[in-house]
Amino acid sequence: MADIVDIGQSLEWIKRGSEELLTEPELIEKLKSGRPLRVKAGFDPTAPDLHLGHTVLINKLRHFQELGHHILFLIGDFTGMIGDPTGKNVTRPPLSREQILENAKTYQEQVFKILDPAKTEICFNSAWFETMGAAGMIKLAAQHTVARMLERDDFSNRYKNGQPIAIHEFLYPLCQGYDSVAMRADVELGGTDQKFNLLVGRELQKHYGQAPQVILTMPLLEGLDGVNKMSKSLGNYIGINESPQEIFGKTMSVSDELMWRYYELLSFRPTAEIAAFKREVGEGRNPRDVKVLLAQELVARFHSQTAAEEALADFEARFKQGMLPEDMPEYVLTSENGVPMNVVQALKQSGLTTSTSEAMRMIEQGAVRADNEKVSDKALLLPFDQPVVLQVGKRKFARVTISRLH
Repeated sequence: MADIVDIGQSLEWIKRGSEELLTEPELIEKLKSGRPLRVKAGFDPTAPDLHLGHTVLINKLRHFQELGHHILFLIGDFTGMIGDPTGKNVTRPPLSREQILENAKTYQEQVFKILDPAKTEICFNSAWFETMGAAGMIKLAAQHTVARMLERDDFSNRYKNGQPIAIHEFLYPLCQGYDSVAMRADVELGGTDQKFNLLVGRELQKHYGQAPQVILTMPLLEGLDGVNKMSKSLGNYIGINESPQEIFGKTMSVSDELMWRYYELLSFRPTAEIAAFKREVGEGRNPRDVKVLLAQELVARFHSQTAAEEALADFEARFKQGMLPEDMPEYVLTSENGVPMNVVQALKQSGLTTSTSEAMRMIEQGAVRADNEKVSDKALLLPFDQPVVLQVGKRKFARVTISRLH
């Protein structure tokens, strides 16, 4: 994309897949300056791993990077300890400094699977907040009113419903906004749920005598269920640190309709090529063939092209030819007091599900098989000393043997 120099072409590339641009005339003026723009996006390291939902913003940073702009990847090691209240119905417990720093390490490793490390500036907002002090924080808090804070839907709803709002939660939008002041951001990217916080940044920049940043909001990526926002807590995510087989298989599991949404927000293919795919599918091409190309693109991005080819071969062998994976993990689980173990406990102890509640939910959804037979009874007991192949969904397998405790 280095040859995209025309402002019209740049705007088309920047706006691809975006939700709202505030404001386009301001961005045009900034682009006319001819200087590299300072483009910011912030991430609180509240969990150790990133998923494809996070990469929607990182992909857009890459678009700006390919247009020659200066990328500021902000790790909110200070704000992460406050906890972003956006969309939360309850006060989120702050994380410890140790948790934040450990997660921040993995974020740096993961983002460079998308961004060029030589052209990316990693920033930590503790650099300015830890020197601000209590007096500085009070001055910052004086720049906004409680009435303005209650204009945010989540704060307003909690206030009306009598749900508690901690004072430190009001500081979060101010801190995020001040990040833009400290970083002298020309452009800030964020999800649609971040619009209020991004606007606070504009107001604070004006107060500190800076030109207000342009805001570009990106839609929230739906998870594998096609309904809810991609989230690890909902189990509908694709993690960028997952194995090639997991990334490939999960991508292949999305619906044909959702596939186009993933192409728009996750693929780096030209829009004309994606439009041609849509046209071909409309004329009778199997959408599975197009989905394979997307799955391979994602695996290659986070692993390698070789891994993408191997993941395709593994997928086809497993699901087209009905073969079981060669590297299936094996577990010997001990049942105490000679009591047989039920399938729910076996799923949890083998790691095929993270909890017994998830195991029961997957059984209810018809996603669990034992020796290729669908499991519908949560109380199903597994036989002693007889290996059973347990399967959850299309990709998780384990060979489990229940042993008596003698």
